[in-house]
Amino acid sequence: MKHIALKAGLLGTAIALAATPSFAQTKTTNQGISANEIVVGTHQDLSGPIKGWGVPVSNGMKMAVDEINAAGGIHGRKIKLVIEDSGYDPKKAVLATQKMIERDKIFSMIGAMGSPTVLAAQDAVLDAGITQLFPLTAAEFTYKFDPAKPQERLKFNNLLPYVESTRAALKHMIDANKVQKPCIMYQDDEYGKNVLDGFEKQLQAMNIKAAAVTSYKRGVSDFSAQVSKMKADGCDLVVLGTVIRETIGAMAEAKKLGWDVTFLGATPTNVLEVPVLGKEAVEGLYAAAAFEIPYEDTAKGKVKEWLTNYKKQFGTDANTQAIIGYNAIMTFAHYANEAGKDLTGQKLLDAMEGGKPFDDIFGNPTTKFSKTNHLASTVTQVQKVEKGRWVVVKGGLMF
Repeated sequence: MKHIALKAGLLGTAIALAATPSFAQTKTTNQGISANEIVVGTHQDLSGPIKGWGVPVSNGMKMAVDEINAAGGIHGRKIKLVIEDSGYDPKKAVLATQKMIERDKIFSMIGAMGSPTVLAAQDAVLDAGITQLFPLTAAEFTYKFDPAKPQERLKFNNLLPYVESTRAALKHMIDANKVQKPCIMYQDDEYGKNVLDGFEKQLQAMNIKAAAVTSYKRGVSDFSAQVSKMKADGCDLVVLGTVIRETIGAMAEAKKLGWDVTFLGATPTNVLEVPVLGKEAVEGLYAAAAFEIPYEDTAKGKVKEWLTNYKKQFGTDANTQAIIGYNAIMTFAHYANEAGKDLTGQKLLDAMEGGKPFDDIFGNPTTKFSKTNHLASTVTQVQKVEKGRWVVVKGGLMF
């Protein structure tokens, strides 16, 4: 997931604001900045249902911090990263956020994990004047903002948004496969509802009726009822607003029923763990994606070096989640450097809205924000699991 940037105009009306907005003064904080240190925080799922995301994201963030600090930091200041475990529980995320704001005195919240957890804690972050940067959710509430509410200017995201990416990938699949009866199974939370929103908007635009719409509660493991319903309704394409184990569970259930149907996952399904853990059950899965997943045996240059170093440091292969975590810190460091030696919350905000681009080592679209666009990219790929690996089927899709 490091689903990164492009030009401001790509969002069109999706986040269109006044052409010449007049912003009220945004309250920003300067806490967490000392002569030698910048304190930043994050909350991750390190013990709950999506720890398969939280642990590698944390590892990627740690790796970036170590690299930046070893190179002298940001204008001589080292980054101190505070990581709290939310267990993917909104209440725990709020408590962790309050602790980081009040006790650790964080300067920025970076890469926080999950739609329901980020949403629950977001007001506390913004009310404190702290920038909420690059959370691990592409839900609209993480980047859409109302100029009349100045604290909302503190939200930025560099992930591919669920609504737009689902629409772009779904349109491609319908056109390429002459789909007649599209269906969806989605997680009943903010993430899943964003995928559902993209699904419904695209079908409406194409004048197509959904054959089935079904959901599941976060944390469940039995999808027999949902899959049986979709099969009975004659679905010829199933969109999955799922994460890792739910993706595998749904497709395994379809295999058990002997149902040969095409599955299209939202961006959180586009991770290494799905084909590694799902094996034959997930062969043929399509997914919306932001960037080509690198594999160590085919990677080159800085990417290959990065993959090798990650494995040495953490004893496991790097994955999409680790890349996203790494890029979250690297993107913050880029704009903190742009803000200058006399770093303040306002100067960081000005630097991020100033339009200076950031390019990562993984070849993603350029990250670039402005005063009216706090989302980095809507450029979508469609990838497919073939022989246990993700391969790009179609790139450069935009909605």
